[in-house]
Amino acid sequence: MLLIYITCVSGDLSVIFLVRTEPSLHTPMYIFISTLAATEMMFVTSIIPNLLANLIAGKNRISFIGCFTQLFVTATLGTAQCYFLAVMAFDRNLAISNPLHYSSIMTQTLCVQLAILPWIVGIIYVSIPFIFTAMLDFCGPNEVNHFFCDFAPLQSLACSDPFIAQVLASSGALFAVVLPFIITVGFYIHIIIIIAKINSAESKQKAFSTCSSHLTVAGLDYLTSITVYVVPKGSRYDRYLALIFTFITPLLNPFIYTFRNKDVKRALFKSRRLKLWQGSF
Repeated sequence: MLLIYITCVSGDLSVIFLVRTEPSLHTPMYIFISTLAATEMMFVTSIIPNLLANLIAGKNRISFIGCFTQLFVTATLGTAQCYFLAVMAFDRNLAISNPLHYSSIMTQTLCVQLAILPWIVGIIYVSIPFIFTAMLDFCGPNEVNHFFCDFAPLQSLACSDPFIAQVLASSGALFAVVLPFIITVGFYIHIIIIIAKINSAESKQKAFSTCSSHLTVAGLDYLTSITVYVVPKGSRYDRYLALIFTFITPLLNPFIYTFRNKDVKRALFKSRRLKLWQGSF
């Protein structure tokens, strides 16, 4: 777990640093990529350090306030991740369908607004089921059947009837995961239709290459999150599926953006050559 955490944080920090320092990557697409990397880094940080402390100390404890703080933070960041993927799909759709007007439409102001929007949506969607879950009576047992505090494991511990909170959490999951998934799929269907109309095979490959990294990341994120939060609960494999969504996907995403993206690889090589050149003096 420690190795996964170090690798994930290092990868995300590298993406953020590279986008920030390399002028050729100062475009809306890479601003969204770096913002997504920052969100994923905070997401794993809200879970893994506490899990590592429990594994090392062997106490397996978290305070009541700490548990609900972790619930709100992880749920908000998880929702923001899903909507960031939808925003990035919108950006790619706009760039491919309106290449001549892309710069005039995707202004710096609009880019900042779209980068902030997923956070606002995450806070709004999570607040309602969070408040109703926090209002439940918890009188024991106090053992959370999970490796972090999530809606379903906490609601199952309530002494009062959790039905309303469960319905709100399930409805929130539909808006937090399924809705951005549908939006993303819709944009990519439109992108595929546009690319199919291009006559040149080289132009088709160039157009789709700008979307391949995002499409891979979106597929991984949506597949795991829908499996964990939308598919009916109760399986003994729920925690293992959540493990993939929580650790494995954020671990792979920086490498997908690095090794499947020509612009990022070119910036990496340029940065490495610059350091070697400076070192020679």
